[in-house]
Amino acid sequence: MLPHCPTAPVAPSSPTTGVLTITPRGAAGPVLRRLALSLVAALLMVPGLTVLIPPSAQADDTGAPAEDPVRLVIATAGLTWEDISSADTPSLQCLADVSGAGAMNTTSTTVVSTKRQGMETLRTGYRGLAEEAPRTAGIPSPPMDQWQQLDVPVVEIDAAGGGETPAHVALQVSSGLDDGAILLVDAGSVPDHDDPGRPEALAALDSQVGAVLDAAGVERGLSDAKGDGGVSTRPGDAACTEGALPRTLLLSVAATDPPVSELDEVERAGAVASRTVGLQVAMDSAFPGQALTSGATKQRGVVVLTDALATVLTSHDTSPDGLIPGQPFRGVGHPDPQRLAVDRSMAAAAVDAASVPALGSWFGIGLVGAVLLLIPATARRPRVAAVARAAASVAPLPLAVGLFASIVPWWRAEPQALALTGVVWAGSALLAAVCLAGPWRRHRFGPAGVAAALVAGLVLLESATGSRFQLGSPLGAQPISGGRFYGLSNHLFGLVLGASLMALLCLFTVVRTARARVLWTLTAGAVVAIVCVAPSMGADFGSMLATVPVFGLLALLVSGIRVRIWHLALLAIAGAAAVLGVSFLDWLRPPEERTHLGRFIDELLSGELVAVVVRKLAQNVAMVTGYWGLGILMLLAIALSVVILMPGRLGLPRLARMDAEHPASYPVRVALVVGAWLGYAVNDTGPVLVAAMLAVWITQLPAVLPDPSGPEVYKPAAGPHAEPPAGC
Repeated sequence: MLPHCPTAPVAPSSPTTGVLTITPRGAAGPVLRRLALSLVAALLMVPGLTVLIPPSAQADDTGAPAEDPVRLVIATAGLTWEDISSADTPSLQCLADVSGAGAMNTTSTTVVSTKRQGMETLRTGYRGLAEEAPRTAGIPSPPMDQWQQLDVPVVEIDAAGGGETPAHVALQVSSGLDDGAILLVDAGSVPDHDDPGRPEALAALDSQVGAVLDAAGVERGLSDAKGDGGVSTRPGDAACTEGALPRTLLLSVAATDPPVSELDEVERAGAVASRTVGLQVAMDSAFPGQALTSGATKQRGVVVLTDALATVLTSHDTSPDGLIPGQPFRGVGHPDPQRLAVDRSMAAAAVDAASVPALGSWFGIGLVGAVLLLIPATARRPRVAAVARAAASVAPLPLAVGLFASIVPWWRAEPQALALTGVVWAGSALLAAVCLAGPWRRHRFGPAGVAAALVAGLVLLESATGSRFQLGSPLGAQPISGGRFYGLSNHLFGLVLGASLMALLCLFTVVRTARARVLWTLTAGAVVAIVCVAPSMGADFGSMLATVPVFGLLALLVSGIRVRIWHLALLAIAGAAAVLGVSFLDWLRPPEERTHLGRFIDELLSGELVAVVVRKLAQNVAMVTGYWGLGILMLLAIALSVVILMPGRLGLPRLARMDAEHPASYPVRVALVVGAWLGYAVNDTGPVLVAAMLAVWITQLPAVLPDPSGPEVYKPAAGPHAEPPAGC
């Protein structure tokens, strides 16, 4: 049973005694309890209303489907959008001029995807090789060739080996198209960027693609005027007109195509050294002059290799055998789709390395400030403490500002890391000025509370407006990783949850009535719940399983209601019921418009629930055991969870004094610990969720602790103003 914590204002006694007394809560208990229970019930119903929210800007990027059947698929490997130009690869540029363009994720079950994996993905719709994938990967084994479901003949043409000349390839393409078949042409591969033979390989690939286009009916020539539609817009370039071109896909199905002697090493060990790791080229001639997208990414200019099979099958009105994760390609308007694809590729390749100095430089200063505040000798020096407190209070700001960094095309500058650092620092400095210069600066909890509210608000705002800025931004959903491309990832939800609770802790130092605290708690919880679970916003299944219990528990604690086991069970059931209800309503939408929520219902109905749960649990454990940094971080999180809940018993007088002066701070920390470990348990990347929450609290909690120079021991008063129960 959780402690029954009084929440009435605290009246400090004479400074000579250091004794604090707590005024009794009064006779408003029954009314307050009914109010709290009513508002908790309202919070539980709020998620069900999220489906009534109109679609966000994200919905504008779903595009329109194409009706023409795919007749020609050209496969390669190692080809990036930076390789394509009218000067070096005129045939590839020709096809790009008459096609939709997208940067394509080709991640597999290994760090670096190979062409062998990519070709199997193209056939099966699942990432990687079924025979080598771990059982928890969810890949059917033995693999099923879904192309067998097509009602037209499938002809494979190997233009990569066997000495096939472009003329012979063209003859096979022409014959296959005349027979009404769908053609899969292996046009060869491009070696790594540091390979001296790369230019020659690009030229050979371009020659084969040119032969295929000629056989397919593309008319090529030189452009001397600006065209439109399917005509090149660059004077002097190799101009293309669609002519009789059937619907054609060009797909770079993997980042690399290593020699046979190195194949096992790359696929099994996931070798990264000297290998190309980045987004690949995807083209679809059904969407000339448009940016490619899909229901799997909901982002302009980005698709996934698993979408290719869904595109082929859907174009032929064919259903797959079982569930496949991909969604058909779609096209959305954009003034320069190829430039967009290049930008997506460049940003994705550079953002991880550039994020470390961009975020770490600012956050590190705040962490130093937090450490100084924990050292009594420095915390007692007013000037040092003031500077350290300011730095620690605003330390988490870049974690949220970074989500909007793609507003500025920093990846086009050199050096890229410095450019991204400048963008993040500029935004963080602006928000820091708001936190440190406003009227709340006179209150110890003011700057930290405002900073925490800004962190939570910015992350929620980015998701609520359609996740338009995450790609190419630090801590955003990165297309190279291939996890998710929109909404609230687990680390972002961790930021929201941790920052929301810190903001409430700071707010409760000035909001002193239990009724007001309950209202603020449920308001914050409702906002977080709506944005997290709404299909057009966060679309995050696991977050709702934690949001309802955490904010519901906090509302009960600050209301003064004694929390019992059945309260916790009810909150857990309500959270699960809410997210399942929203998921079911999302599942009722067309398949291409569904999010992760609706697809969970697909998995549930297909009998894959147990496999999904096992897979997610295995991934959670693997992250802790496979990455020593995360393992150490989890041990630190466990230790801190114990410490912040037992300040008196573990000899932390400043934290104990804060609880005595502001009794609502302890219930907030209870909710924090429950939220961290519940979020860890119900999400597949739980360690990053806990780490994100830790990043907020490890810097901001020292900033709000009382000065070490004051009374250091809580002394209970006698009589009716007795010490609160242990742990309160």
